[in-house]
Amino acid sequence: MESAPASLVGLDPTVPASVLAASSAPGSHWAPQPAVYGTASINDIPVRGAGGTTIRVDEIYPTLADGAPAPGPFPVLLTMTPYGKGQGGSSAPGSAAEPSNGSPTGGPNDYLVERGFIDVVMDVRGTGDSGGQWGLFDPIQQADAIKVVDWCAHLPHADGKVGTYGPSYLGIDQLLLAGAIGPHSPLKAIFPMVAANDIYRDTAFMGGLVDFEFSELYLGLTGALNEANPVVDTASDPALLADLAGIELDHTSGLASYHAATEANVLGGRSEAYDGTYWQLRNPANVLARIVANGIPAYLVGGEFDLFQNGEPLNYAGLQNAYDHRPVGAPMLPNQPVTGRYQLLDGPWEHLNGSSLDVDELELEWFDTWLKGEHTGMAETPTPLHYYDLGTGTWDETTTYPFAGAHPTTFTFRPGGVLAPGRPPVHATPRRIVWSPSGSPCGRPIDQWAMGGISVPAQTIGVLPPCADADNTTQIGPWAATWTTPPLTSPLTIAGPIEATVVAAATTPETELVAEVEEVTPNGTSFPLTEGALLGSLRAVNPQRSWVLGGTMLYPYHPSTEASARPVVPGKLTTYDIQIFPTFVTIARGDRLRVTIATTDTPHLVPLLEQLPELAGGVYAISQDAAAPSSLSVDVLPHAP
Repeated sequence: MESAPASLVGLDPTVPASVLAASSAPGSHWAPQPAVYGTASINDIPVRGAGGTTIRVDEIYPTLADGAPAPGPFPVLLTMTPYGKGQGGSSAPGSAAEPSNGSPTGGPNDYLVERGFIDVVMDVRGTGDSGGQWGLFDPIQQADAIKVVDWCAHLPHADGKVGTYGPSYLGIDQLLLAGAIGPHSPLKAIFPMVAANDIYRDTAFMGGLVDFEFSELYLGLTGALNEANPVVDTASDPALLADLAGIELDHTSGLASYHAATEANVLGGRSEAYDGTYWQLRNPANVLARIVANGIPAYLVGGEFDLFQNGEPLNYAGLQNAYDHRPVGAPMLPNQPVTGRYQLLDGPWEHLNGSSLDVDELELEWFDTWLKGEHTGMAETPTPLHYYDLGTGTWDETTTYPFAGAHPTTFTFRPGGVLAPGRPPVHATPRRIVWSPSGSPCGRPIDQWAMGGISVPAQTIGVLPPCADADNTTQIGPWAATWTTPPLTSPLTIAGPIEATVVAAATTPETELVAEVEEVTPNGTSFPLTEGALLGSLRAVNPQRSWVLGGTMLYPYHPSTEASARPVVPGKLTTYDIQIFPTFVTIARGDRLRVTIATTDTPHLVPLLEQLPELAGGVYAISQDAAAPSSLSVDVLPHAP
């Protein structure tokens, strides 16, 4: 197997374990306190949720040497999981229990309890041991959580202040709750990890194409857990047996009302196959301004190969914009003032290892700052954006997204597969690719949208992950074409949003285009960095929501609504603006930048059945001519001479 180029140290499996060493806030004089308490728990406490539904929680609280509850008062930390909370445990004071930030799917956090916090783990409605029916981020879950927050604030030995933590669904829950709860609530700080900004665009669909790989995996996982967890939990809590039949009936009803109904709706090309009311009600992007108005600080953690790779920096920009009284969806300004109340740590992680990072000390510093009023210096950082350079293996401590100091650079597609700045030649022959229902799956998407199912096991045994590490096979076949720069004469740092403009004439009334950005080493190995895709009928661009920097579009915003859909006109030269997810990478001198345009990305993206007849037999003639240039536009950070 090829070794990763020196410039891609972020892909080295030995790196992620140590990267957090560089993440402490500049100017911080804080050091984590030792464990001083033991822990004990009360499990499956019933709390009255919205409409009287029973929501069950575990409470893990600090104890003294004799096992009695420590008097406190203590802040309360809440995590809300749809995957089953398990059962809280216990430890003796000063027992040197292994530090733990809890399970990636939700579980007790003894590390924080041992340092003076009460921990509450909640089963989301319709999951675990809670009653009711589950649906993906149903708004009623926020109503439940508001009641649980109030319950937490009034616990014995609580001081009335509440924070939240947790990754993935648990992180999105936090953002939605912080936007719904209102000002002057007990909720005073949140710590969302690997959380989305726009559920529709970040992971359910990409460019209007359904994310089949992740969606089917997720529907199967949640359906199985919702049925199995209540039965499993009766083994450690026999008191649940009396309610088990009712819980299982609620959860089984949820399989019909959400899992089956959503599957039929999306795959049938109905309302949820487009961005509309259903998705808008569930989008963290729509509550970022309210989070700021409610006075709730947020520390975000993201991954550059995460499911929510696109949304994590958008959440950061949105929160900073709201704090500066600017539009949430706008790009930040180069000299915009920033606040340490809203920070993002974005590193070289997929979803699974981004969810399970050991961030105990970072969480402790954050909650000590906002819940205990300690003067850690964390809130005063001048650089609240901490972004990992996949090429140099260093953290870039900066302020704004898009990145301060970056300038747009456009590379045009040339005959012979050349990618270069400037205008292409006139009267150049177009490059043709054909639509295919499938291609080589051996690329980064198969790992990224399996949440790191290939790379995480590979990292545990210290090897570079196959497919996620090199994607040359995806470029083979009549359904793909590449354009590559000459070897770079100096390092090139690409940072932030990316856009590919593909101008093409198709023979069919629908098109499917996938754009992959890669770094190519001198020996020809192609290492995937990031990708984007677009369904031709959803190519409409909303200029008010798009980001145009220095006259160059870097973030095209597609409405992806049913009203915006329009068929491709066969034979007509058409412009497709493909949003490519952001990255931060320094490509070494001597390596090359490549873009691959393909018509398939299986098993990640799959057209709907009704779209297949409109795609079948498609041939796309991609323009390489100065009159209608196809191009790749990136934001480039300058290097010191």
